[in-house]
Amino acid sequence: MGEFSHIPVLLDECVNNLEIKPDGTYVDGTVGGGGHSGAILRKLGKGGLLIGIDRDAEAIEAAGIGLASVLEETGNGARFELVHDNYVNLVDICRERGIAGADGILLDLGVSSHQFDTAERGFSYRFDAPLDMRMDRGDRLTAADVVNKYSERELGDIIFRYGEERWAKRIASFIVEQRKKVPITTTFELVDVIKAAIPKGARQDGGHPAKRTFQAIRIEVNGELDVLSEVIMKAVEFLNPGGVMEIITFHSLEEGIVKKLFKKAENPCECPPEFPVCVCGKEPLGKMITKHGITASPEELEKNPRAASAKLRIFKRY
Repeated sequence: MGEFSHIPVLLDECVNNLEIKPDGTYVDGTVGGGGHSGAILRKLGKGGLLIGIDRDAEAIEAAGIGLASVLEETGNGARFELVHDNYVNLVDICRERGIAGADGILLDLGVSSHQFDTAERGFSYRFDAPLDMRMDRGDRLTAADVVNKYSERELGDIIFRYGEERWAKRIASFIVEQRKKVPITTTFELVDVIKAAIPKGARQDGGHPAKRTFQAIRIEVNGELDVLSEVIMKAVEFLNPGGVMEIITFHSLEEGIVKKLFKKAENPCECPPEFPVCVCGKEPLGKMITKHGITASPEELEKNPRAASAKLRIFKRY
């Protein structure tokens, strides 16, 4: 448990672009295995503070051990505090601790490698396990609830919108027919239904046939896109002058939200385009540093294939 449990994606790119001040305050809203947090903590010194947040209590426990060992090894006088909560609350979490602004904020979205690789969490179609998919096990809604209680229309909409699955309606129909006979309670049971729904000739494209549907259900269970949309502007406004916000996305839905809201923070003016000058008074909060996003190097991809879909976007506060 003391070792960081996965290889953090785009680690050097994240750490270098944060422009870490030894006495600065940094927030890792998705601690996960603690890899990014550990690298940030190593660069801090006396007066430096890292606030780490995660919805997963297991991640908080593991990261606590790992980060404590970093401080013991470096003796750099920095501090860290870990909070079991949703990153959507990061501004409130900081303010409750007397922190008026952050010098850097990092969000590494999606599911951690630990969650994917822990079979009983139910995130992966590679293992047979109960349909769970909760990032926070204290939450009530599970993947089994979505699969067995949502209407056919709701299921179809979720699978199409969050999974970008062309066979969404057919998959939803097959799920409803199957659950009439017996509830669908495990990952492999759901995989079998999805495979039956997708025509054999179409199963050759885009990796595992269940990939998109599992992504969609996971996003619904954890409200992932809602919390991302809610937090970005709050977090950007919470940055100190010159502070940096970094977000690592793993699919086009996340990336679209980040790009749109970073652009809004860069140009918040709401005046009609025909107005010759701005009269709404909303001024730019900063600048998006990465127009196209930073992707993993060939060297990183060789060590960590999961970084293939990762994209880092960076916003710097004025």
